[in-house]
Amino acid sequence: MEASAPGRRRRWGWRRARGAGCALSWAAVGLVLSAFVARASPPVGYFIRFPRGFRLTQETVKIVGSSSFPVKVYVMLHQKSPHVLCVTPRLRNSEMIDPSFQWHGPKGRIISENSTAQVTSTGSLVFQNFEEGMSGVYTCFLEYKPTVEEIVKNIQLKYLIYAYREPHYYYQFTARYHAAPCNSIYNISFEKKLLQILSKLVLDLSCEVSLLKSECHRVKMQRAGLQNELFFTFSVSSLDTEKGPKPCVDHNCESSKRLSKAKNLIERFFNQQVEVLGRRSEPLPEIYYIEGTLQMVWINRCFPGYGMNTLKHPRCPECCVICSPGSYNPRDGTHCLQCNSSLAFGAKACL
Repeated sequence: MEASAPGRRRRWGWRRARGAGCALSWAAVGLVLSAFVARASPPVGYFIRFPRGFRLTQETVKIVGSSSFPVKVYVMLHQKSPHVLCVTPRLRNSEMIDPSFQWHGPKGRIISENSTAQVTSTGSLVFQNFEEGMSGVYTCFLEYKPTVEEIVKNIQLKYLIYAYREPHYYYQFTARYHAAPCNSIYNISFEKKLLQILSKLVLDLSCEVSLLKSECHRVKMQRAGLQNELFFTFSVSSLDTEKGPKPCVDHNCESSKRLSKAKNLIERFFNQQVEVLGRRSEPLPEIYYIEGTLQMVWINRCFPGYGMNTLKHPRCPECCVICSPGSYNPRDGTHCLQCNSSLAFGAKACL
């Protein structure tokens, strides 16, 4: 959000009005803020910003191999995998006499009775509940006869199977308030009250507000002299995403819906502060929101051991893919070389 020209003029006008009379106490400011919570009813609709990650479609439910190069396969953590076929595109549509399939993974040969990795009667490999440790190189050995008269042919197909999960995504907000002197305890009390109100605002959506940074600075404004301002930086995240349970599968992920609603409520909360203070005839409180200073960025971050790499994983560009298939260590995310620490819009980084 950017401040309009009238908003900036109102900002200077408020400060002049404040100098004309007594300021409200910080306790009164808290009561004014509390009134906004009751006014901020849930929005009619919501806008979902969701990573454009890899999605299983009818075309990707069955994966075929290649005799020329390993085929990459992406399986969402704790979910069922697509069927990984032990055939090439040409063989998929050809007759095979007496085919024999044998699969080997990072831990050795895979038998059909395995509860987590199963080999179907037609030779397809399917995972029921994919875990990090299952990532790695899988090889299928196929023996068959093209016709009854011909000799047995052998083909070896390799697959690189990766676990992936949705990013830990959240909104990061910054806002500025006109403040009491920077050494005043009123600023600290106001900060606590503001966080309580914001937390209460998103509580029913199972989201949480966390203070990332709070600083008081003296700011020189044109034609307004030196002013004390509080710079708040806080995040809004979904509680279930924060704790890393089984991620959602479809596009309408429930946690993203709740997070989007929480964002709308917070934006409305700050807009209503502008509306209410703009209608006041008495002097402004000592601490109040400065119109147009609310800024928001959308941040994606991967959990330790996972990262994003468009060049390495073009079919899953915004997925958090496990970094070292076959050697996953949940306590060590330092080997994730494709991660970075940027916090720009849509940032991708390891936590």
